[in-house]
Amino acid sequence: MLKETAQTTSNILMVRPANFGFNDETAASNAFQTNDNSISQTEISRKAIIEFDAFVEKLRSVGVNVIVAEDTNRPLKPDAVFPNNWVTFHQNGTIVTYPMTAVVRRLERREDIIRQIQDAFRVEQKLQLQEYEEIDQYLEGTGSMIIDRPNKLVYACLSPRTHHDLLQRFCKLMGYTAVPFHAVDADGMEVYHTNVMMALGETFVIICLETVQSELEEELLHKKFEATGKEIIEISLDQMMHFAGNMLQVRNAKGETFLVMSSQAFESLNESQIAQINKHTNILHSPIPTIETYGGGSARCMMAEVFLPEK
Repeated sequence: MLKETAQTTSNILMVRPANFGFNDETAASNAFQTNDNSISQTEISRKAIIEFDAFVEKLRSVGVNVIVAEDTNRPLKPDAVFPNNWVTFHQNGTIVTYPMTAVVRRLERREDIIRQIQDAFRVEQKLQLQEYEEIDQYLEGTGSMIIDRPNKLVYACLSPRTHHDLLQRFCKLMGYTAVPFHAVDADGMEVYHTNVMMALGETFVIICLETVQSELEEELLHKKFEATGKEIIEISLDQMMHFAGNMLQVRNAKGETFLVMSSQAFESLNESQIAQINKHTNILHSPIPTIETYGGGSARCMMAEVFLPEK
């Protein structure tokens, strides 16, 4: 089977939400989620769809191939717009499905979406890790793991949603080396997903090192980034809370790359950080305030990369 050598892809799966909304079950461990009850559930869902469609259009306008799967009306899945947590698609033809902490989010794993992908891409094997839900071990896809594909590394900040043993199991199955560490926000709460404090591009890494309290762990991260040729673009805790860590580098059919983020994340960056990013890649941003506020996730969470070989 092919080894994974590409860090970016032009094929992106996104799920158009049918009933987007605030999820009480996930809010306990997600400091980014808020529910001010200022607008109705119907209005939240309507606004989320408008934001989603505009985001897809923006990606397509620069030549990214966005595969849109439609969320189903029943059962209700308030977080269906974040497919990167339940599935990953790899260059060696592997599809992996993941155990989810919130019971309601387990409904997002859909075989019909996987079949939709299989229509256009070659699949060699499927790894199903959801059985670990029975022993309360969770690993929420590329929310939990930041994968350096060419260098076979997986960065992960450990939390209730990212179990150390299951991280090691994934790495063993896929031939990666785990780089686990701990990260906390300004209130001392564990950062729930690695992809809100860190984004990895082909030649750079955006990271909130303020969240890493252990000097040894921070030193290890620095060594890994240096050894793999990644320029560090550091963001603050405040910028992290504006989703400046929740970004994804993608490419188009012509090979041009784009760092995709929300408009809130972009507006939180300073001129120096923007100049650093522009040395490596183009910037693409879209406003998704409803999705960010009520869902507690941002642009990266909405995109599941499809690295599978095309048929």
